Amino acid sequence: MNIITIAGSPSAQSRSSRLLAEATRWLHEDGISTTAISVRDLPAEDLLFANTKSPALQAAAKLVEAASGIIIATPVYKAAYSGVLKAFLDILPQYGFAGKVVLPIVTGGSPAHMLAMDYALKPVLSALGARFVLNGVYATDSQVRTRDDGSLDLDDEIVLRLEDGLQRFSDSLEWSAHLEAGSTLPAATGQLTSLRC
Repeated sequence: MNIITIAGSPSAQSRSSRLLAEATRWLHEDGISTTAISVRDLPAEDLLFANTKSPALQAAAKLVEAASGIIIATPVYKAAYSGVLKAFLDILPQYGFAGKVVLPIVTGGSPAHMLAMDYALKPVLSALGARFVLNGVYATDSQVRTRDDGSLDLDDEIVLRLEDGLQRFSDSLEWSAHLEAGSTLPAATGQLTSLRC
């Protein structure tokens, strides 16, 4: 499996970035490797002017092209995903997510912002040609906290959602691989190790 993570927040310490880092850590503990794209670290001017000849943007686009699965995280701003993430998605080819399994992770100030995942982010991911856009993991700011020592403190509900989302992601990657190979679809494996902290 070739999995990339896309952090779509302009802040390295945002809740969405930290939740994505936690998901990545859990995957690594289960022996699943990932490659990270932090959109905030890409050249801002190249993103703003959609400079598709930029070596940094071309390298990021090639990572997306080679991926079989993508976990994409963003905060909600103004009832939509982040502007810096939109700028990155805009430079990808029309079907840049073709054949891929995508798990969205979204954070927002209140439960009402969850609609931004379904009505703003998911349609774009589908338009980019994703094979499976899974039901995402949404967390409010109050459910993703930072302890005094800097470690992450997640509500039990978010731990369960993230665990379930990552299991569905793993299962869907396996199903997608079988579809590519033209073989019989397997049953859900449920083999991911428990992700509880």
